[in-house]
Order: sequence, then structure tokens, then C-alpha cells
Amino acid sequence: MLKNNLLALLSTLIVAFSWIAFCKFISHKGLVSSSTSRKIVHIGTGPIFVLCWLLFSEISSARWLAALVPLIITVQFLLAGFGVIKDERIIKSLSRTGDPKEILKGPFYYGFVFIIVTVLFWRNSPVGIVALMILCGGDGIADLVGSRWGRRHPIPWSKNKSWVGSLGMFLGGLSFSFSIILVFIFAGFFSINLQETFIRIIIVCITATIVESLPFDNIDNISVPITSIIIGLMVF
Repeated sequence: MLKNNLLALLSTLIVAFSWIAFCKFISHKGLVSSSTSRKIVHIGTGPIFVLCWLLFSEISSARWLAALVPLIITVQFLLAGFGVIKDERIIKSLSRTGDPKEILKGPFYYGFVFIIVTVLFWRNSPVGIVALMILCGGDGIADLVGSRWGRRHPIPWSKNKSWVGSLGMFLGGLSFSFSIILVFIFAGFFSINLQETFIRIIIVCITATIVESLPFDNIDNISVPITSIIIGLMVF
């Protein structure tokens, strides 16, 4: 924890933008496809940002300062999506087809959710952290593994999604959520039973996995965290 919240904000911004810059670089150089780069951003940005919460002090304004990070990044995405700024690396790393307008959907929803959850839950409840980690580790990994290995085994009620993807969703959400919650427990922010917490996270992950498997496009970045928050508030 840093005593200066402005220094914590600056540190978080540097770390977050460094990660995004790295993802843009590997996509621009052709080391990974734009689709894979998009998912790497999706999977990695959240845990990095949430762990940076530990840098901030206990004062009430800390959550608002932290929320500036996803706000700044989301504004950048919006400007790129609307064509106000011309950054091919952003477009290539965040869109599936190279269409800037794709950024106005999934990536925008992603950033918006992080802003709201940071302000509402912050470090006061594990619910927000679990919701964000299921969004990152769950939904992100579901798409990544499902598109590669799940095409032969589609889910009956959702032909564009697969059992492999749903398994990745569940395991990714569970592992990311529990790991980050452990860090916050050891840092002294939560005083909760590990076994009970693990079971509660399983319940949230199962529900979020079912919702993610439904045949709706471009709303997972909204539907998954909303579901996780609702169930999380019921079980925690």
C-alpha cells in the first residue's frame, strides 16, 4: 500500500497501459491474431488492475481515483471506435475483424463494468472482485479455448458456443476469483472462511457459466458480471 494515492493512481496507469501496449505490439507484429490479442487484453487487464487496488490507501476517495484508470482506457477505446483517434494497433488488438465500431460493443462494455464495480464494491466486498474475475478469467478463457477446441462439441441450445468453452469459463472464473480473493485475504482486507468462500465462488461461477452459454451475442461483458453480482450478493 502506498501512502500517496496519486502515486498509486500513476502506478496503476503505467502498469495498465504497459499491458495494453504489449498486447497491441504482439498483435501488430503478427505474433498473435487480432482475436487472440483481444482475448489476452480481456483476460489480463482485469487481474492486473484489481491487484493494483492494493496500492491505494483507506480514504474514501481512493475508489474514485482507481476508477479513473478504466475510465481513461474506456474513453480511449471510444475515441478509437468512433474514429476520433487513428490507432491501428488498438483496432487490431481489440476487434475481431478490424472494424473500429466493434470496440464500441464488447471492449466498451468491459471498461464500463470495471468503472461501476470499482466504485460500488471496491475492497469492501469480495462480490465485486469475483464478478470481475469471472468476466476476465471466465468469459475470456471461454472464448479463447472454445474457438480453438470446442467447435466439434457445440452446446445444443447455443450453436456458437461449446462444452469446452463452458468448462473453460467455469474453471477460469473459479481459479481467477479464488486466487485474487486469497491475495486480498492475506493482505488483510477480508476476514472470511476459505472453504466457505470457495464453495460460494463455485456457486457464482456455475450460474455465470450457464448465463454465458445462452445464445446471445455481444452482451457477455454485461450479462456475466450482472449475474455474478446478483448471485454473489445472495451467497456472500
